[in-house]
Amino acid sequence: MEEPGIAVPVQGTKRTRLGAEVYEYDWSRFLLTSLALPVVIQVSNANPEAPFLSAVLKLDPKIIGELMIDVQIHVPDCQSIPDSGIVLGRTTTQLLEAVGRLVGLMDEPDLIPVLAPLVQREIFYRLLISPVGKYLWQMSSLDSQSRRISRAIEWLKANFREPLQIKDLAHRVDMSPSRLHHHFRQFTSMSPLQFQKWLRLAEAQRLMVVQGMAPSIAAYEVGYGSPSQFSREYARMFGTSPRIHTCKG
Repeated sequence: MEEPGIAVPVQGTKRTRLGAEVYEYDWSRFLLTSLALPVVIQVSNANPEAPFLSAVLKLDPKIIGELMIDVQIHVPDCQSIPDSGIVLGRTTTQLLEAVGRLVGLMDEPDLIPVLAPLVQREIFYRLLISPVGKYLWQMSSLDSQSRRISRAIEWLKANFREPLQIKDLAHRVDMSPSRLHHHFRQFTSMSPLQFQKWLRLAEAQRLMVVQGMAPSIAAYEVGYGSPSQFSREYARMFGTSPRIHTCKG
């Protein structure tokens, strides 16, 4: 699960896939995710002499919202509001220098409490005034579609074991069931039910591989009532049966 943040590679190349879309980025481009998304990540260009190196900064909607008010960032018009939770942006020299200063504070831990928040605000501001700024606006605006979908995702992450009623989830995020389904798929490439299934199967895999849990018990732990249904859906997602995966783990 990719949490909202910005990934700025400084060496090597990485590839991130969300549904059918593939995003490849290196030192010249950063990846920004404005929602918690079920992505597949692969380092596509690295070797022992030149390993993949990247700085990752978690986005803070509170700080971004404060900046939007302080510097009077204008709300984007409806035509330019994004309908995705992930985007590539150009890594400018100024952005790279700011990220470098933030990483450099690791060598001066006593300065982190004072300087890190200032550098973070600078990075968020540079992102806000860049072409990807509308994605941050979507994430931080309380009334945006992105914020509503984010609330739906957070609820699913906390309650994925429970039976899902789309009507109830839509009510929680102040949307109609049809609009929830439409925008959820736009932002995540999945329906809410598919997203719940992904969360269940990913957690089941973790329980089996990390904790050595038996497939039938893992299925029950993540909310499946039928072990056979769990096995079918697990094999469809991971390309192997849960029992074989447990043995490999």
